Amino acid sequence: MAGPRPVLIVDDDAALRATLCEQLALEGEFAPEEAGTASEAEQILTGANSRFDAVLLDIGLPDGDGRELCVRLRRQGLKIPIIMLTGADAEADVVRGLDSGANDYIAKPFRLNELLARLRAQLRVFDNSEDAIFVIGPYSFRPSAKLLMEAARNRKIRLTEKESAILKYLYRAGGRPVGRQVLLNEVWGYNSAVTTHTLETHIYRLRQKIEPDPGNARLLLTEGGGYRLDAMAGQAAA
Repeated sequence: MAGPRPVLIVDDDAALRATLCEQLALEGEFAPEEAGTASEAEQILTGANSRFDAVLLDIGLPDGDGRELCVRLRRQGLKIPIIMLTGADAEADVVRGLDSGANDYIAKPFRLNELLARLRAQLRVFDNSEDAIFVIGPYSFRPSAKLLMEAARNRKIRLTEKESAILKYLYRAGGRPVGRQVLLNEVWGYNSAVTTHTLETHIYRLRQKIEPDPGNARLLLTEGGGYRLDAMAGQAAA
C-alpha cells in the first residue's frame, strides 16, 4: 500500500476540521492537516517545504473568500487538486467556484463517502496529468513524461515506463520499504509471470541513471526485503 497522501483541510469550523481529519486519517490513506483561515492556508501551501497532494477549501473563511484564495494559489503556480466546500450550491455559486480554479465543488452537508470518492477521483486525474511533479532528491520527477529533471546541472534523464512506475510507487510509499513481491504486483500486475530478477535488473538500471555513486545508493535503497525511496536525500545539495 502506498503511503498516506497529505491533504490540507481549510475551514473555519474547528469541529468539522477535526471530524474530517479523523475520518480521512482512519484507513491510513490520507495524512490530513488543518488551517482555519485563508492567510494560514496560503502560508502553509506556499512554504518552501510544502508538500500536499490536495486541498479541501471552504468558501466562507473569516479573513476572505475561499474562491479568491484559490485564484491566488493558481496564480502562484499551485497545480494540485482543490475541492471547494460550501453551503451554497446554486448554479451560479458552482460556476464561480470552478471558474476560480477549483477542480470540484461539493455542498454542505455532504456525505463523507462522496467526498472521499471525489477526492480520490481528482487525485487519479492529477497523478496522470502533465502537472504532476514529485521532488526526488535533486530531481523533479514528471511521471506522465517519464522524465527526471536535475535543474542544478541542467540535465534530463529519460525513464522507461517500468522505471517510472517503480519510482512513482516507491514515492507514494512515503519513505517506507516496499517488498519485492508487492512492487512486482503493482508494476507488472498480479497475473504476471515476471520474477524478482526482472525487478532487480530494473532497480540496477535506475540506480545507474539517478545515483551519483550507484555502488553507494542514497536515493534508491535496498531495505526490509525490498526497496525504499529516500526522496529527501540530496535535496540540500541541489
